[in-house]
Amino acid sequence: MAVALDRTVSTVTTRSLRGLALAALATVVWSGSFVTSRALHDSVPPVQQAFWRWVVALVAVAPFGARQAWRQRESIRRHLGFVLLASLLGVTVYNTLVNQAGLTVPAANMGMIMAASPVLMALFERVGGTRLGARRAVGLLTACGGVVLLVGGGAADRYGAPGDLWMIAAACCFGSYSALLRRRPTGLGGTAFLFTTFLFGTALLLPAQAMSVAAQGAFTPTPGTVLPLLYVGVASSAVAFFAWNKAIGLIGAARAGAVYYLQPVCVALLSWAVLGEQVVWTQALSMALILGGVVLGAAV
Repeated sequence: MAVALDRTVSTVTTRSLRGLALAALATVVWSGSFVTSRALHDSVPPVQQAFWRWVVALVAVAPFGARQAWRQRESIRRHLGFVLLASLLGVTVYNTLVNQAGLTVPAANMGMIMAASPVLMALFERVGGTRLGARRAVGLLTACGGVVLLVGGGAADRYGAPGDLWMIAAACCFGSYSALLRRRPTGLGGTAFLFTTFLFGTALLLPAQAMSVAAQGAFTPTPGTVLPLLYVGVASSAVAFFAWNKAIGLIGAARAGAVYYLQPVCVALLSWAVLGEQVVWTQALSMALILGGVVLGAAV
């Protein structure tokens, strides 16, 4: 009996650690996409950034997911509404809104606003009947307080920028997408689901892509535009979404969301190193609160 209990505890701990590691991987990789979006804001229109990102991601995932998706086509057909909603929220709309925000909002502030997503994930899980526990709730509130300080103290002159509303909408989309993943049909494998959402999400972007090219013209392919798009397509889409979806399957959206609070810290450091954006003392204090909140909120 004791041996069986020890094995169960060990299995749960291993599962939690794997989930936290995958959530951290996705978060760090995604941080680079905010910097990339900001860097491309004057050379590649937002919709075209999103479209080519997902084309690259689709090509990257196809060798692993296309065959599995074909084998599971009946399950996809039965749950088509769920798959289309996930594709719309997580692929078509979310990243397009982030790119639109990148026209006017610094990368560090984009990461700060996106840090509101874990609160939505936790709320959605709570509404669904999942208990958060006192420790995780305190962790989420601590990290959220760090985000509020980061936005209010470090970038007070930013309020009113059009990109703020785009980023708030993006945070809502991502939080909804993450909460939705918890309800993914059991008969639909992770790789098949990823390939299918990338395929449908890209298809849903086609009308907007055509309108963008007609109105703004196609961007000029250069190393400065193609290489960032390859990064967001392969790393920030194929790799990070697979890791994130797997993490939520292992530990749930609320705990994965607690790790996601690391993103504004990563984005602030990357934007400082790559784009030369300033880091102020309030950001350092806020980062300490965010990291402390992650330790509490993601505790195994």
